[in-house]
Amino acid sequence: MDFERKRGEALWSQIANALARDIREGVYPHDTRLPTEARLAQGYGVNRHTVRRALEELAKARIIRTEHGRGSFVAEEVLDYRIGQRPRFSEWVRGHNRTPLGDILMLEETALDTLPEAAPAAEALRLTPAQPVILLERIGSADSTPISLSRHIFPARALPGLLEALRHSGSITAALAALGIADYTRKWTRVCARQPDAREARLLRMARSDALLATESLNIAEGGAPIEFGLSIYPAPRVQLVFEP
Repeated sequence: MDFERKRGEALWSQIANALARDIREGVYPHDTRLPTEARLAQGYGVNRHTVRRALEELAKARIIRTEHGRGSFVAEEVLDYRIGQRPRFSEWVRGHNRTPLGDILMLEETALDTLPEAAPAAEALRLTPAQPVILLERIGSADSTPISLSRHIFPARALPGLLEALRHSGSITAALAALGIADYTRKWTRVCARQPDAREARLLRMARSDALLATESLNIAEGGAPIEFGLSIYPAPRVQLVFEP
């Protein structure tokens, strides 16, 4: 590794600067894993504690991210997610020249009061707690990088056939279209920031010390009927939300 020690500057700082330069110059492209601490320590001729201190500084500066049990990775490009009247996951990802991928984690019909988000969902969808709903939970990726974890709640009685349509297509837009709902729009979105729990960090491949952007939203059909209450989380190092009028 190209590294010349300088007097008067801490070794960990010199290593951090050298790694940052290599990242800028493309030696380590976005979203690639850096060499292990042991290999870096050997290459720079220092101990692992010194390398670890350098990596901590790069993580604080959002130049790299550290995933527990997997190592350190060069931070990805931050994707702008524009929240307008018709936010669509696939269109968003394709707009960044990435391939949208979705993995369904859960798809079922259940009583609303069995869900942890029953109270806000009942208010948004104008349902009583015991009414049946359809729950879709999925993780969304851009290429192979997870960028969202979302839970979508639909009023089952108002949307007969939706469960099968979602099983068939896996796409909310396509499933609603199959039921004759050609268009739907976002009525409101609420946003807060928090840290992930262990499951969220594992699924989104992020450090638990990193921030999440968490949203609640309501989508409505033409005429104003509420059809979807959504809760989504996005890793802040990879996604920023942009609100459009």
